[in-house]
Amino acid sequence: MKPENLSIILVKPQGPLNIGSICRSMMNFGFSKLRLVDPCREYLSLDAKKMAMGAFKILEQAELFDDLPSALHDIHIAFGTTRRFGKYRKNFCTPSIAAEQINAIDDTTSAALVMGTEDSGLETKDLELCQHFITIPTHADYPSMNLSHSLSILVYEIAMKSDAGKKFHNPIPQRLAPGKEIEHMFDHMRKTLQEIDFLDQQNPDHILRTFRRLFGSAGLTPRDIKIIRGLMSRIDWTESQRRKAIKPDE
Repeated sequence: MKPENLSIILVKPQGPLNIGSICRSMMNFGFSKLRLVDPCREYLSLDAKKMAMGAFKILEQAELFDDLPSALHDIHIAFGTTRRFGKYRKNFCTPSIAAEQINAIDDTTSAALVMGTEDSGLETKDLELCQHFITIPTHADYPSMNLSHSLSILVYEIAMKSDAGKKFHNPIPQRLAPGKEIEHMFDHMRKTLQEIDFLDQQNPDHILRTFRRLFGSAGLTPRDIKIIRGLMSRIDWTESQRRKAIKPDE
């Protein structure tokens, strides 16, 4: 769905700092339609402006409503956020699943994320106006989340499941060097490091095992092998020049 078809509805938000932070999160992920139901008097205060920063225009353009039914008057599908697991609300979505559902909505349909007050969330009468429910899995020791943090998770998931999110790709795994090339590299390292007396002549593999562990964890590519062997070759040349310089005249 288009970002402009999704409204963020805050029911009785109590803190201007949170309201400002929410505007910033919305703008971070390309959303701009904010609806406030009976907000605190200070919702346009300097504190809100400081937290919103460049997204304060979202707050200035926010629509105000006296109650949630009024704010949902033109919304087709409402997603209520809650941690209340009542018997009539058995089908909860995680933010990721909800994001998939929201992005599957066609461009002629309007949707909303509905969020409650900072201290108690949405009331039952408000949840009854929503068709879907989202809960963020949190740790049992402290399940309550900050309002703006919760919204950030939701809009991030929606953005990543959208067409905009598809332009980001995980790095393609690089082709690793075969064992033969790696062993040739270690043979070269052993010879070079012995020549400069870096390795114990009696037990050169003691230090080389450390290099094997380091390079093994990194996962060497053919290019990595080439660079390391190039370094060894440079050390070989430098050592040969040093020995020529100190060789007594014949």
